[in-house]
Amino acid sequence: MGGHHTGPLFHGQEVPFPTLDAPHRPTYHPPMKTIVECPNAPRPVGPYSQAVVANGFVFVAGQVSIDPATQKPVFDSVASQTRRVLQNLRSILEAAGSGLDRVVKTTVYLRDLNDFRTVNEVYATFFTTSPPARATIQAAALPLGLDVEIDCVALT
Repeated sequence: MGGHHTGPLFHGQEVPFPTLDAPHRPTYHPPMKTIVECPNAPRPVGPYSQAVVANGFVFVAGQVSIDPATQKPVFDSVASQTRRVLQNLRSILEAAGSGLDRVVKTTVYLRDLNDFRTVNEVYATFFTTSPPARATIQAAALPLGLDVEIDCVALT
């Protein structure tokens, strides 16, 4: 019984339908994802990963200004917080085999949108050429009472 049944026309030619007993069935391969653990960045404080690599992308969880050496927040100026956040992102991206130069999208969360200019000044020193797409929003509150949080998506 095997073989093929006549199927629809494609560019004027019949395309065979495989039968149920066809010897070669397509195989389903679930998407792969890899969890990134970076000792040089703050440990997650909840049920989430620092980053996940999937289908050629690195998805980095939002980072705040926690010093990875002490696991304590850095409450200095907005500029200092932004610098620490971007250093944390860079460490996680490098642990994933990527880097800031491969970031395609960031989201910046600010406790106060009046800090936009200060954040931009520091941000520009980390993304000196071909900056990624970005959204910036004011959040009612950020973790630990900090002023800046940034997440990103990068190419592997």
